[in-house]
Amino acid sequence: MIWKVRTRKELDDVVEPGEVDSHASAPAPHPQAAVAAKPKPLSQAEQFLRLKTTIHRKLLDRINLTMLEKMSRAQIEAEVGDVVLALLAEENTALNAKERARLVSEVLNELLGLGPLEPLLADETITDILVNGHETVFVERHGLLERVPTKFQDERHLLRIIQKIVSAVGRRIDESSPFVDARLADGSRVNAIVAPLAIDGSLLSIRKFSKAPISMERLIELGSVPREAAEVLSAVVRSRRNVLISGGTGSGKTTLLNALSSYIDHRERIVTIEDSAELRLQQEHVARLETRPPNIEGKGEVSQRDLVKNALRMRPDRIIVGEVRAGEAFDMLQAMNTGHDGSMTTVHANTPRDALSRIEQMIGMSGIDMPARSAKAQIASAIQIVIQIGRMADGRRKLLSLSEITGMEGEVITMQEIFRFKREGRTESGEVLGHFEATGIRPKFLVQAHEAGIDLSPDLFRPNLKLA
Repeated sequence: MIWKVRTRKELDDVVEPGEVDSHASAPAPHPQAAVAAKPKPLSQAEQFLRLKTTIHRKLLDRINLTMLEKMSRAQIEAEVGDVVLALLAEENTALNAKERARLVSEVLNELLGLGPLEPLLADETITDILVNGHETVFVERHGLLERVPTKFQDERHLLRIIQKIVSAVGRRIDESSPFVDARLADGSRVNAIVAPLAIDGSLLSIRKFSKAPISMERLIELGSVPREAAEVLSAVVRSRRNVLISGGTGSGKTTLLNALSSYIDHRERIVTIEDSAELRLQQEHVARLETRPPNIEGKGEVSQRDLVKNALRMRPDRIIVGEVRAGEAFDMLQAMNTGHDGSMTTVHANTPRDALSRIEQMIGMSGIDMPARSAKAQIASAIQIVIQIGRMADGRRKLLSLSEITGMEGEVITMQEIFRFKREGRTESGEVLGHFEATGIRPKFLVQAHEAGIDLSPDLFRPNLKLA
């Protein structure tokens, strides 16, 4: 039985987020004040939201939540749906068939899911969900932000949804620990921050996890990577060159890393290391590692650097670090320099040169006292290819540069650009115009590619060759 009986006192004590306890003592308003403070008529959307809250509360009074864990959503919908309609009849509110179906769906989302966020999570065109307080929700579609009508009943309702997310992964969020990183069941990355740090209401950001990873062929179709450059990237991965992918937030670094991984031989052992597991490699032999934050007492943290060190003892053929942010960059370079060819990682940077500077700074964060020239020498010998990607002003993501590190000249790491995206302006509608082109430089890694049995046509590197 999923139904339960509560005492009158228990029913009186149930106060859902967004509702006021009617039994709480409050001073009686002055008659003239009551006339002056005439309530403003509720909009249709507000009436629906209030009705949903009332139905949800009454439903919680009648069901046994522990029994729901043993039932499928279809069973719960069959059991609960009829009860919701019965409760709706008790409210004596007239709704058409479409509105009733919507009400049942939203009440079930409150009961089993993340309430108002569920339709946004189900929309595959949405890549990011950004909640700025209980009344303001933005989403990103096709690289552009837009506001949606989604709202929470009040701040307590939003906070309850946030608590539901973080408690599912054994985390907590409150005034003593007001921000948290978490992950949804499908792998979507979540960041939440609440009062007192969030001044105007709790903030929630969800980077959705794609159900099907985007392949290199799909990136070619979208115009993000030219086919000729994809052919060269295939040779880079198959000839086991170490790759650094650079780009800004939301530029598609992880997406490209997933696509590149499809070129890795299925016989190789791959160890992945991430702060929040997002990589979805298609190989059979993949060992996935994820960092662990400190517990409530500030103990038990496992950093990316700890995992990189441990990965070296796991007999990997390649190590893939989702993103380097600090001292683990030094250990990653050490791994690349000691027989783990073909390793890959990403970094936040705006240009290939900036990416190398950031890696150099991260070496300093490792706590190892290393001269600047030695740090640069480590980078130059460990990384062979730097891929720069970016998000255009029109929301599209593109490969901006494919560069090769060629060595050192004095105190400077030398690089040569193989392909680049040349911008030519914008249309009246805001679409960025431009084309991919080869710079005319033949990369040094063609020697290793030939040794691996991969021969690329010289025509791919013809000067000023416009790529498809």
